[in-house]
Amino acid sequence: MITVAHEALIDLIVDPAGHVDPRLGGAGFNATRAVARLGWPVAFLGRLSGDRFGQLLRADLDRHGVKIAVEAPSTAPTTLAMVDLDPAGVPSYHFYLDGTSATAVGPGDAVLPEGTTALHAGSLCLVMEPVGTSTEHMMVNAPDSVTVMLDPNCRPTAIASRQDYLDRLMRILQRADVVKVSTEDLAYLYPGQDAEAVAAELLAQGPACVIVTDGGAPVRALAGGRQIRADVPAVPVVDTVGAGDAFGGAFLTWWIGNGLSRSDLGDAEAVRGATQAAILASVVTTTRPGAEPPWAHELAGHDGWRWLPPGDPPG
Repeated sequence: MITVAHEALIDLIVDPAGHVDPRLGGAGFNATRAVARLGWPVAFLGRLSGDRFGQLLRADLDRHGVKIAVEAPSTAPTTLAMVDLDPAGVPSYHFYLDGTSATAVGPGDAVLPEGTTALHAGSLCLVMEPVGTSTEHMMVNAPDSVTVMLDPNCRPTAIASRQDYLDRLMRILQRADVVKVSTEDLAYLYPGQDAEAVAAELLAQGPACVIVTDGGAPVRALAGGRQIRADVPAVPVVDTVGAGDAFGGAFLTWWIGNGLSRSDLGDAEAVRGATQAAILASVVTTTRPGAEPPWAHELAGHDGWRWLPPGDPPG
């Protein structure tokens, strides 16, 4: 089972004409649904509100067959994000976090469910409290059998102290196995520095694999002493909301679904296969509005997904 430890929230998507479209979202919610739609067992480890928005988020996860790891609802309101789309469909974000449900994950809640073989974590859950401290502790103390994927998904407007945030990431990097970062993340973490040099620096902190995405430009990955480059197919982009989350969810689904573990991340060709599968899932996500990752049947027959074992995954 893959466990996703992130936030679930409501995206208030504002298009260039000023129309507001509320959608279920959040990095963790999106990545969880990506895994579920690709047919792998998945748990969502995040606090949901008991309000109407929280009920809608919970109902959607239930429909996808997701295990809700933190069952008790919060009395706090659901976390909100305003997503402002530019004419090219590229989002900018403003968050309403203080006193909301996504923050309310304490040490007693951040416990990996039994059967977890991979953990996907990051985003806003690393900048809020108490969920930030709880998530960090869970990641750095993950059992040796668990493949840990970090997606910082940096949101500068939500970060109160850049230095504290960087210190937290450095501690997590010592245990993380896979780090997925965008060029926007790198521009915040290492302003003015070359992306390839920074990726190598991140790799030196402990992970076995570092993946750098750059919109429609080729994805670059460092693993097994090699640099991997994978092209991104050109498609008509509606918006890019949730594309990175779909990438992370699909990467881990392909990886675990092929019986691979953290010890296999030195295999550059296996990393290439997972990266190509993740690109395929993220590209499909950009062709429709909002964070709507693909279902397994939509990827069946595509070269990038051909190695995933057919049929139902093991429980």
